[in-house]
Parts: sequence; structure tokens; C-alpha cells
Amino acid sequence: MALTLGSGSGFEAQPLISLATGRWCKLICGASLQDLPLIRNLALVYTLAGVDCIDVAADPAVVAAAAAGREVALGLGAPQKPWLMVSLNDGEDPHFRKAAFDPQHCPVDCLRPCERICPTQAIGRPGVDVPRCYGCGRCLGVCPWGLIGAQTYVHTPAAIVDLLANSPVDALELHTQVGHADAFSQVWQQLQPWAAGRQALAISCPGGEGLQAYLTSIYAQVRASGLPLIWQTDGRPMSGDVGRGTTTAAIRLGATVLGYNLPGYVQLAGGTNAETVPRLRSLGFLADSPQPRPRRIAGVAYGSYARKLVQPYLESAGRHLETNPTQLKEAVEVARELISPLKGTGINNRT
Repeated sequence: MALTLGSGSGFEAQPLISLATGRWCKLICGASLQDLPLIRNLALVYTLAGVDCIDVAADPAVVAAAAAGREVALGLGAPQKPWLMVSLNDGEDPHFRKAAFDPQHCPVDCLRPCERICPTQAIGRPGVDVPRCYGCGRCLGVCPWGLIGAQTYVHTPAAIVDLLANSPVDALELHTQVGHADAFSQVWQQLQPWAAGRQALAISCPGGEGLQAYLTSIYAQVRASGLPLIWQTDGRPMSGDVGRGTTTAAIRLGATVLGYNLPGYVQLAGGTNAETVPRLRSLGFLADSPQPRPRRIAGVAYGSYARKLVQPYLESAGRHLETNPTQLKEAVEVARELISPLKGTGINNRT
């Protein structure tokens, strides 16, 4: 059954063109999210909406779920085929963790603020629904008894190599941070031969003292790959759904990294939401800004905020959202409303 999305959507550009013209938009499913039905339907909705890339956990089942959603969307007339990107880390990182606690230790009269604050309803009386947890950490500080901890993990290069060899992975994202130089080098040395043939390499990094020198050293290592480089500035990780003001940190860090003049593209993440593009435009970071700057942001990645927008449609429609065309269309319209302000701009950020 064909899905009518309307005309004049402006989503015709392929991912590389979107990067070069500053209309790049990425969906972040979550580096730790393993809820397969949710991921499949997220990929379905946002592929139909016109994103350029879908970022998922480096898990074969997760990649397969996202690929399945993407294929259904293409069959329904999606405007382009977004890349599938997998995220991996070079050490401890908040994106690569799961909440953990023993529910048997919870007092029976506890008000359970952890349940109310969890954005994916991953916490209940049985404990943590591990596939649903994406490691936002909001539950860690609200437990009155201090019972909730976090289990972190690091992807082994061997597992990633196997994933790259046997799954439809188009692009890689390496999460790092200042101080991880040796760990990053070790991971990159093992992955570099398998990076060939991918569409792009993203480096995700939060702010910190010495950031410019650190990113410059990373560029010296990865430039030989010849891949288009995306510098993902992680302003305030996993917080876009908390409130519109979280985008301030995302834009601040993006502006800082733009000032380093690194070859490649700068893309915002960490705190992005519906306020991000209007703020970028007002500050001169988009081509249609009243006073555009010489260097501009190439794109925006939406994570927790993008998921929150469509989650009601996905939860009520079951495992295959396409079997309910009305809800699917409504979800796609909501998703398009988020990304269309950016996809309608034209920016050149390539250096």
C-alpha cells in the first residue's frame, strides 16, 4: 500500500549532498537501545520523513531491525535511502551503559521516582527492561535508596569487524573524549582496514579542556581513510527531550568546533530538539540566516527528542506500524515537522 506523503517535501538530496549543502539530518536510535520493534518502526518513520542517516547500536539484531524498517519505507516511496551508521566506543562512555538494580532490594513503600523519570518506561517492578534502556542515566540520581547503578561496556574491535563484514553498515561513528588518545588509536588501527568502502566516518566527542588539540590529533590518524569526516559535537548528551533549552549546549559546542577549522563537516548532537534549527538560523549558522557566517553547521542529529515525538504512535500500533496506515502517516507528519526546517536550507560547510 503506497503512503501519500505530499509533494514539495524538499527531501530529494542524497546523504552526501545533504552534508555538502548543510541539510544533513540524522536519527539517533541510541548506541545502547536494543528494543527491536521500536528500532524497526523508528527507521520506518524517519526514512519516510527523509532523514539522511539512522544511527544504531553495533548489534547485528539491531542493525537488521533498522534495515528492515528502512526497506519497508523504501517500498512505500521514501524519498531516499538513508545510511545505516553503527556507534562504538573506545572506553567508558555514558552512551554505552545500562541501568541496573536488584528489584528485590526495593522497599515496598518506595514511591519509585525511577519509573516516572525513565523516558522509555524501561523500569518497572521486575527491574530494568534491558533492551529498552539506552543509558540516559536519569534514574541514577533519583533513587531515594541509592540502589540504581550503571553497567558500562566497550565494543571489542573483533565484534565490530564481524558486524561490518556481515551486516548492511554504511557508516561508522566512534565515540571518544579528551584523554582517550591511546584507546582511540588502538581501536582505529584495528578498524581502519574495514572502514574502507563505508560512506563516512563520524567522530563523536563532548567538550573539555584540550579539545582542539585532541580532535586535531584524531584527524591526523583518520584522514588517510579518505572518508568524509563528520565531527559530531555532543553538547549535552541524551537530553533533547528534557527541555528546549538543552540545545544551548549543543550549539555552543558546535560553534566552538567550527572555530577549529577541521576538514570535514560539523554536526550537532546532545541536547538537540525543535529549538535547535531556529536558534542556529538566528545566530547565523545557516545559509538563510539574516547574517550568515563564513562557516556553518552541516547538520543536526536528533536522538531522545525525535524518539519522544513519535513514541506514542509506535507504542499503540504494534510491531509493524505499516499495518496501520493512519497512524503511520501521522507519525511521519510529526517526524517531518521536526526535520523539514533544516532540510529546507542550503549550506556549504565543506573545507
